[in-house]
Amino acid sequence: MKKGLLLVNLGSPDSTDPNDVKRYLGEFLMDERVIDLDYWKRALLVKGIILNTRPKKSAAAYKKVWTSEGSPLIVISERLTKKVRERLGSETPVALGMRYGNPSIKSALEELRMKGVDQLFVIPLYPQYAMSTTETVEEKVKEDLQAMEWKVERTFQPPFYNDRNYLKALTSSIAEQIDQNEYDKVLFSYHGIPERHIFKTDRTGLCKIDGSCCNTPSEAHKRCYRHQCLQTTKNVISLLNWSDDKVLTTFQSRLGRAEWLKPYTANTLEELPRKGIKKIAVITPAFVADCLETIEEIGMEGKEEFLHAGGEKYDVVPCLNDRDDFAETIVTWFNGVDS
Repeated sequence: MKKGLLLVNLGSPDSTDPNDVKRYLGEFLMDERVIDLDYWKRALLVKGIILNTRPKKSAAAYKKVWTSEGSPLIVISERLTKKVRERLGSETPVALGMRYGNPSIKSALEELRMKGVDQLFVIPLYPQYAMSTTETVEEKVKEDLQAMEWKVERTFQPPFYNDRNYLKALTSSIAEQIDQNEYDKVLFSYHGIPERHIFKTDRTGLCKIDGSCCNTPSEAHKRCYRHQCLQTTKNVISLLNWSDDKVLTTFQSRLGRAEWLKPYTANTLEELPRKGIKKIAVITPAFVADCLETIEEIGMEGKEEFLHAGGEKYDVVPCLNDRDDFAETIVTWFNGVDS
């Protein structure tokens, strides 16, 4: 049987034109696993309000990070795909799809089917599990396969926040960029999600988001985004032999008025200088490729907020992007090497 690999990342607009941004945001925010409201409420919020106000602002933000080659996330994901393809060899089909926008998951699946794939291995490029990332990718792949009437054997790579090879690549990347001793604090900023998403993905009924259950062994941890983020931070601290009292874990990119995972990154960046913490570095381990949220939100807006509040030194560690060791890690997953 011929085994093929599908890599999936979030996606980007086709360009910085507000119409392209509007189209992208519409697809993204109308996903019931991103904004998990009843359809009519979601449509009223997204189509009635957000898509009439946000596209121009988002387009301006995308212009700040756009490169001559296009969207950073797309370009980086394509480079990573190329490296994985080179390592697996010409006999192994490898395709890249985006959950939202282009290249679509459907187009990537069609590419793999044309190449005679009988076994499909899918890697959602998200280290931690969430219904708005891992789950929506898995469901979209299943939906597209059904629409294509392609009954291919499929396997999904589980969240890899605890994977040995992933952590080795992540900690190597961090160690190459920063020395903890040069900072008052190191901030681990993860993409936020509404607190209700934690409860919705919990099949055990044990989650409390009160600081206790995340530190107690539980079956719930397999689908708990908060636990997996906190564990990622702990893993890095342990492997780098860092002092944990100089590390903070926060959550960024809040949307709307609902309670999201705390503490919020933006608030923390404003508060730290008032506490005498003037030198920080920021790491974003929820992302494997630099994108709008890491380059513009953290690298530009976050820096401005921190320095304006009285901070003096602000550095951002790049994501894994197309590092060789990350490409090699993906190959180990595909080949079924125990990690």
